[in-house]
Amino acid sequence: MEKIHINNSGYEIVPAKIVSTRKMTEQEKIFELKLVHGLSLDHEPGQFVEVSILGVGEAPISVCSSPTKRDSFEICVRAVKDGRFSNAMHNLDIGDEVGIRGPFGVGFPAAKLEGYDIIMVAGGLGIAPLRSLINYIIDNRREYGKVSLLLGCKDPQSMLFADEIDLWQKRVDINFSCTVDRGAPDWKGNVGLITSLIPNVNIDPERTYAVVVGPPVMYKFVIKELLSKGIPEHQILVSLERHMKCGLGKCGHCQIHNIYCCQDGPVFSYNNIKELKGAI
Repeated sequence: MEKIHINNSGYEIVPAKIVSTRKMTEQEKIFELKLVHGLSLDHEPGQFVEVSILGVGEAPISVCSSPTKRDSFEICVRAVKDGRFSNAMHNLDIGDEVGIRGPFGVGFPAAKLEGYDIIMVAGGLGIAPLRSLINYIIDNRREYGKVSLLLGCKDPQSMLFADEIDLWQKRVDINFSCTVDRGAPDWKGNVGLITSLIPNVNIDPERTYAVVVGPPVMYKFVIKELLSKGIPEHQILVSLERHMKCGLGKCGHCQIHNIYCCQDGPVFSYNNIKELKGAI
């Protein structure tokens, strides 16, 4: 099966058909896509694609499935108020067609992380791009050390991938913790900020990589906690995918000083961006 590689023209649009959909919350829906003509997507965890709808436009969306999923890939789309593209996407169904450009950007260095302990911290919609790395590590579990997954969201009703989270929580080879900002009558888990989960994780800092994906307000406080654990700055990886637009470094929407998130990122080591105003 032929693959689209990241060194192909970033301008080429390849048709993809929707083969399944699943509504996860009132706002989020997951789409499974299959490229036409026997093509498959060759991507790294943390990379994104540009998804286009004829007559509507296009948007950058992270691939939320693992590269080990060969014949198709998945994206998670949040419908926002007055969001022309996202609402049009939510109105599509099985058999409908979209355009795909990419994949783009620098993803999580899965090969470089081999042999290390991994602590992954996801807030809200950040679990979507991080899911690609989580499932890649699970599919290659012997290549990695201890794995800790910390998840935070507003409330139990907004939790994404609840069925998979239940499976991750039951795995003996993953240290899983979850918290919500606001509980519910039937919620038996932790209530509080995601930073409250980090002190409980036993970390060997020199052999640990931390991966952080979530809303901008979360980064500063999570990174502060990780640094207090002794994790070196170059071993803290963050995703700045929220900044992106065209995917080609042409529109300037994702430019932060001398870097373009869509080309130089969206995944960066903290030590390389900590001095860039507006990055974190």
